[in-house]
Amino acid sequence: MRGRAKPPAAPLPQRAGVDPVRVRLPVDPEGLWATVGAHLRDRFAGAVGAGRVDTMLAEGRFVGADGGAVRADEPYTAGRHLWFHRDFAPEEPVPFPVGVVHRDEHLVIADKPHFLATTPRGRHVTETLTARLRRELGLPELQPAHRLDRLTAGLVVCVVRAGDRGAYQTLFRDRLVRKEYEAVAPYDPELALPRTVRSRIVKERGVIAAREEPGPANSESRIELVAHRGAFGRYRLVPATGRTHQLRVHMNALRLPLVNDPVYPVVEPEPEHADYTRPLQLLAKVLAFTDPVTGEPHRFESGLRLSAWPDR
Repeated sequence: MRGRAKPPAAPLPQRAGVDPVRVRLPVDPEGLWATVGAHLRDRFAGAVGAGRVDTMLAEGRFVGADGGAVRADEPYTAGRHLWFHRDFAPEEPVPFPVGVVHRDEHLVIADKPHFLATTPRGRHVTETLTARLRRELGLPELQPAHRLDRLTAGLVVCVVRAGDRGAYQTLFRDRLVRKEYEAVAPYDPELALPRTVRSRIVKERGVIAAREEPGPANSESRIELVAHRGAFGRYRLVPATGRTHQLRVHMNALRLPLVNDPVYPVVEPEPEHADYTRPLQLLAKVLAFTDPVTGEPHRFESGLRLSAWPDR
């Protein structure tokens, strides 16, 4: 079976470290769209309004593969690719730097702060790890090989060249990366640790919290108590799988919800402005793997510390 042809390269440069949006005009068997403008109005009117689409067309914001502006009255051609830059809404800057613990010709190992999303999505576009590193390091092809929750801090593997991404993504898919997290949560002297937690975790699109339900386990985490001070403990969490919110769900199931977790055990309303004094106490501390490109063994450790467990 022949694979889908690779789309042409974008004729527009990045803006603020963010790629242009690519649009492929779909097959139109019913002849709904006589012109490109008719299709774009139907496609994006719900998001930005038909008037805004007309303005973008008049301003030459939509371009074809040759980089030339697309006119609204051009005949509709199924399969054609167009590009445009979205309008960036104002974003609240995340007031923490992105650390880099390693950089070579293939990799950048970033030390992501709390509150910074990994990739552009939804309300977080320019204030993301990907966009920041592209701008700050001058690496327009940089892409993360995996994701780390916006509220979680710590290590993220990024590739320098887009063509290398698949090799490093495969490491994570095949569970060939050892990941260790650090967390601060309540201390329960009656709870026997260490232990391995296995359960079935389900995360529905549009629902903030994941949940456990009966059925075959699809997640596994090793929970270890490293130290405790009064009512709180410092934990080492070693996930064998990578379900969404897995460590937070498993700790909550043990009645050890992470300090400052706004989702578990209770989903809190999202504030208009982030409270940067109350970061989720979860840190991606260690990543270890054999480099699939060079064959070199790697072990990286975050330089960040959890604020609820200051060094003494």
